[in-house]
Amino acid sequence: MQRTDDEEYGEFVEARYDALRRFGYLLCGDWHLTEDVVAAALTKLYVRWPRLIRGGNADAYVRRIVVTCLADERRRGFARRERPSERTPDRLVADHAPGTTDRLAAEQALATLPPRQRAAIVLRYWEDQSIEQTARLLGCSTGTVKSQCARGLATLRAQLTATA
Repeated sequence: MQRTDDEEYGEFVEARYDALRRFGYLLCGDWHLTEDVVAAALTKLYVRWPRLIRGGNADAYVRRIVVTCLADERRRGFARRERPSERTPDRLVADHAPGTTDRLAAEQALATLPPRQRAAIVLRYWEDQSIEQTARLLGCSTGTVKSQCARGLATLRAQLTATA
């Protein structure tokens, strides 16, 4: 029995939704903004779905949409209007869990990076994308990806060694 485009789209979303949320969170550091951005990205993906499944890479395409939607939200000023004053309580990891302190310190340091550096770091080292794939997703040159990653990593190292 042949599956419909809607069924294939549903399976794709079900399989990748959590990973997209984690990716979005690493880019912006805000679970609520991440939910909005991922929902917008999946809506845009749905519109293009029939053409994508015939010859495109839906994973790369949807990550690119998430990056673009996040940039759109930032241009609208959402991130400047609403700033949480404390960490959100929707954490799944207890404060005393092994490795939590290191991970939280890394997330906090990552949140201080400028958006382009953060996106480059997340795509290269969290999503394990190549330099070329990262450049394609960010819409920039490979040299820009290399310099953004180098600057971002230097900042992260300085922050994490200062707190250690």
